[in-house]
Amino acid sequence: MKNRFDLTGKVALVTGGSSGLGRHFALTLAAAGATVAVAARRDDKVAEVASEIAAAGGQVVRVALDVTNRESIADAFETVEREAGTVTVLVNNAGIAQRDMALDVSEDHWDQVIGTNLTGVWAVAQEAARRMVKGEVGGSIVSIASLLSKRVSPGIMPYAVSKAGVAHMTRALAVEWAQHGIRVNAIAPGYFETELNREYLRSDYAQTMIKRIPFRRIGELEELSGPLLMLCSDAGSYVSGTVISVDGAHAVNPF
Repeated sequence: MKNRFDLTGKVALVTGGSSGLGRHFALTLAAAGATVAVAARRDDKVAEVASEIAAAGGQVVRVALDVTNRESIADAFETVEREAGTVTVLVNNAGIAQRDMALDVSEDHWDQVIGTNLTGVWAVAQEAARRMVKGEVGGSIVSIASLLSKRVSPGIMPYAVSKAGVAHMTRALAVEWAQHGIRVNAIAPGYFETELNREYLRSDYAQTMIKRIPFRRIGELEELSGPLLMLCSDAGSYVSGTVISVDGAHAVNPF
């Protein structure tokens, strides 16, 4: 029986692939057989992840990418196409978070978070889709939303707004791009420890919050692998316009 989770022959690009969730996604896709383009602004960190993939026998391409710059996005896709072929799997993971109460959020804070987490996701998805359509190859786009696209927490309003936008954008693009054989979905992770939130998760406030998660713990990175592979592979061939929560039932807990 064919392994429908197998990604052999697929070319995958992971934005924000140099650390945290992006690093895990890149390693997961490579282990499933995809040629993975690890894309981020920090070339030294990209090189580290690329070396990990290569050491495990995977196929990898290193890409410099700033998702807030359209020229950088186009250059990144050109590099991947030249070295590996058309991107048929996109994991739209790059994102930033800053903490400030809403009364103190500056215009620069708002612009940076929305520009990276929402406009950047749109720009990369559009570039990927245009090339899929041109190549008549179809593909899968998976954007990383958040638990905070479904509920809120004090002090991180722009981030929550940006991730809610990603979730709704996912649904809108799925409808438009289905005719081209492009599936568009999102994963909404709960709390997983990364560089982005490590300090927060060790705070007293976070420890109180974790007790309200029905599983009474944060997630393990490997618990994101199954949903990711399903959405990126033929295992999810009829799944589009969906936002999958991976949060230990946190989003639906009323408390």
